[in-house]
Amino acid sequence: MSQQDEKITAEILDRLFADIAVKAQASPETSYTASLLAKAPDLPLRKLSEEVTEAVIEAMRGDKQALARESADILYHLLVVWQAAGVTADEVWQILAERQGVSGLVEKANRQKG
Repeated sequence: MSQQDEKITAEILDRLFADIAVKAQASPETSYTASLLAKAPDLPLRKLSEEVTEAVIEAMRGDKQALARESADILYHLLVVWQAAGVTADEVWQILAERQGVSGLVEKANRQKG
């Protein structure tokens, strides 16, 4: 089955995170991911911030395709930041699962108490 025929799901984020972990071991001269991680935390954080800004601009412009591209860039750079910080995707997925079905207002109020 080709990638185009395969149904794309959120599992692609797990695969991307695994790829980032592998590329973290590569040479910064041959891998963009490794070059980001070699200058962590500053460079990955700066790149994530840039991508968020670009996504906001495209959302304000109403350019759906450009927003989708910038959103993909955000996700990639966020996963690089997680890798640099030692956060696993499973840790984030667990938090999301715990929050599912809880009102955002309730969840936020509970966070402020803790």
